[in-house]
Amino acid sequence: MSVRPRFLPRLTYRFRVLGMGLAALPLGVVLHDLDAGWLAWAWVLGTCFAWPHLAYLLAVRSRDPYAAEARNFLIDSVFAGSWVPLVHFNLLPSAVLLTVATADKVNSGVPRLWLKALPGTLLAMLAVGLATGFAVDYPSRTAVVLACLPIMVIHTLAVSANLYRLMRRVQQQNQQLEELARRDSLTGLDSRGHWQAQARRQLERSTRDGAPSMLLLIDIDHFKAINDRFGHAAGDDVLRTLAALVRSTLPAGQVAGRLGGDEFAVLLPLGQAAAEREAERLREAVQAAVFQGQPGLAFSISLGLAEAPEGGDLRDWMEAADQALYRAKHGGRNRTEGRVMD
Repeated sequence: MSVRPRFLPRLTYRFRVLGMGLAALPLGVVLHDLDAGWLAWAWVLGTCFAWPHLAYLLAVRSRDPYAAEARNFLIDSVFAGSWVPLVHFNLLPSAVLLTVATADKVNSGVPRLWLKALPGTLLAMLAVGLATGFAVDYPSRTAVVLACLPIMVIHTLAVSANLYRLMRRVQQQNQQLEELARRDSLTGLDSRGHWQAQARRQLERSTRDGAPSMLLLIDIDHFKAINDRFGHAAGDDVLRTLAALVRSTLPAGQVAGRLGGDEFAVLLPLGQAAAEREAERLREAVQAAVFQGQPGLAFSISLGLAEAPEGGDLRDWMEAADQALYRAKHGGRNRTEGRVMD
C-alpha cells in the first residue's frame, strides 16, 4: 500500500490553473504580434485552459494519484517547452514560462522532479522548433513585458505564500513533536529523557554555586496488585493522581518527571531537612487521596532522598536516591528514607 500523499492533485490543481491561465497572457500577446495561425492558438488555449482540469481528473481517478500527478507535472514541462518555439523564442516570456514551470516542480515537493522534467522540455522545444523552422524573434515589446507581469508577480506570491504555509505547519509539527518528547503523555510530567537533561543541568549548577539540591525518587507501593485487582484503567488513575499531587503538594521550583512504570523523580531546590518535610507532606497527601466511584481503591508511596553529590554525576545521584528508596521499601514501605552523600 502506497504511503505517498494522495492529496497532491488537490494541492497542485489551483497552482496549475493559476500558472497556466496567467501564462496565456504573454503567449496570446506574442501570438497576436506574430499573426499566428489557428493551430498555434488552439494549442495554447487547450494547454492553458483545458489541460489543468483534465490533469486533475486524470490524477484523482487514478489508482495512484501521487504517481499520476507526477506524470502530469512532466506533461506540464512538455507544454512549457512547446510554447517557447511558438513565440519564436521571445526572450522575456520564454524565460518567465520556463522558470515558472520549474518552480512548480520544486513547489510540488516531489524529489528531483524538476530534473526529470528537463528532457521532456528540451524534446518539446526541439519538436516544435523543427515544425516552426526555429524562427527567432528575441526582443520583447512593452505590451509583452506588461503581459508577463501578472504571472511573474501573482504566481510568485502564490508559491511563496504556499511555501510559508507549509513552513509554518512544519514548525508547528516540530513544536508538537518536541512537546511529546518532553512530556509523559499519561501524567503530563517530564519524560525520562527531558527530566534527565534538566537533572544534569541542576547538578552542574549545584556543584558550581553550592546551592542545595535534593533528588526525590518515588515508587508506588504494590502497583502491580492495584492493576491486578482494579484494572489497568484504575492503575492509570493512580499514576495521574500521584502526578497531580506532586505538582500541587511539592514547592515551587520542583522539576518532576516519570522515569517509567510507577517510578517518578523530583528535583527539589532544598536542603535535606526541608526536602524530608516536603516528602512527608506528599506521602500523607497520597494516603488521603480519594477516588470517586472506585471504592476500596487507595495507594501509598515509598520515597528515597539523596543530596546532590559534589563533583559527581547524575548516575551517582540516581544510585544514591535509589538506595534510599530501596531502604524505604524494605523497611515496610509507605515511608521516606534520606541519605546525604559523602
